[in-house]
Amino acid sequence: MAPNLDPYFKQVDALADTFIERLRAAVAIPSVSASDENRKDVFRMGDFLADELTRLGAEVEKRPLGKQPGKEHLELPPVVIARYGNDKKKRTILVYGHYDVQPALMEDGWATKPFDLTVDEKGRMFGRGSTDDKGPVLGWINAIEAHQKAGVEFPVNLLCCFEGMEEYGSEGLDDFINAEAKKYFKDADAVCISDNYWLGTEKPCLTYGLRGCNYYSVEIKGPAQDLHSGVFGGSAQEPMTDLMHVLSKLVDQKGQILIPGLNELVAPVTEDEKKLYPNISYTMDNLYESIGSKTSIFETKDETLMARWRFPSLSVHGVEGAFSQPGAKTVIPAKVIGKFSIRTVPNMESNEVNELVYKHVKDVFNKLGSKNSMNVYCQHDGKWWVASPFHWNFQAASKAVKQVFGVEPDMTREGGSIPVTITFEQATGKNVLLLPMGSSTDGAHSINEKLDRRNYIEGTKLLGAYLHYVAEEPMNEKK
Repeated sequence: MAPNLDPYFKQVDALADTFIERLRAAVAIPSVSASDENRKDVFRMGDFLADELTRLGAEVEKRPLGKQPGKEHLELPPVVIARYGNDKKKRTILVYGHYDVQPALMEDGWATKPFDLTVDEKGRMFGRGSTDDKGPVLGWINAIEAHQKAGVEFPVNLLCCFEGMEEYGSEGLDDFINAEAKKYFKDADAVCISDNYWLGTEKPCLTYGLRGCNYYSVEIKGPAQDLHSGVFGGSAQEPMTDLMHVLSKLVDQKGQILIPGLNELVAPVTEDEKKLYPNISYTMDNLYESIGSKTSIFETKDETLMARWRFPSLSVHGVEGAFSQPGAKTVIPAKVIGKFSIRTVPNMESNEVNELVYKHVKDVFNKLGSKNSMNVYCQHDGKWWVASPFHWNFQAASKAVKQVFGVEPDMTREGGSIPVTITFEQATGKNVLLLPMGSSTDGAHSINEKLDRRNYIEGTKLLGAYLHYVAEEPMNEKK
């Protein structure tokens, strides 16, 4: 039976202006984790969240993470953890978010002051961190306050884990989560993360998969120093020529990866998976608008979305050591480093991918018969993640979306990575749900980042509704 959420929803509407002012106060704190000068502001933002949660009756701790590796003069911002409710008869939901933001300067091209929340006539709330991730983090706090003032019992025990270094690699967080998985987080029944976005602008989604990323460098060197092409062109073997040949043998114009054995690692698409795609609210015009042209590889929505989410891709990113400035410079680089990455999917294990990549690149280079030397290596890797969209955690969220927005949510994957997702899954052994608040046009990390008022207020309703449906949903163990 659907819970009676009307009193809660009405209270969220009544507190809408208060919630917007809370977001305004948060955006005003320039918590840029990448800036040494702003580190004090990141700490200040952590204090802000701790104070808000404490005022609402949560048990709050600010856990220090020590010195920042490589910058020992700086302390890492604390992880703000909180518990709201301790009823052993209720389920416990662990929620994650981050309170640091990307850098933002007016000279970058902002139309408004980035740390001054500006609301226009369309209800767009512009400000750095509004959608990534201060709005969603405050959504949980708003939900607690609205329940209290509506006199509605909070349906679950809520555990909060808010970090201050996500935009700088989440330094120290993995160790913290692993250490606390069987301690502070031990009674969590499921995990919910609100740090991604709708596929479009009108229809909410639930995200159950992310691709991983293996990033590679191919280094080719020959001459002891850069050479003049007029003097040495035609007489010295050129590293750049070798590199262009190697890079051209990685992927074709249709996006097909040319590394033998790689596609055989990919888990087959199931019939249940295929059924999730036709009803997703997305068109090829959405893609054309996003990329600014009609240069798509595929002609259909389903093929395009599967290529973005379900299958691996290989992208060539650049060349280090080559001339790249405007004008003409007739230099032969002595050493060049090509950069490419592979977005990985189930069941591509990183060590197996690396072995295939290294073998292929070496085979291609050896066939050239070049006297130059070559080295290929993986700079970093991140594992893919996939959960079951049929788990009770997702089913509860789906019912909440239907009640708040009146539509069934799109079940989506994403082509990018959110590393903390798999950290929580592996550490706690619990299902992880990605429940976004913002939309595809929010411009996180970009100039003029915004969060629509509708998404913020209705999103607060959604977070609360999700917790009510979680409390009622029959538990199954599908993961």
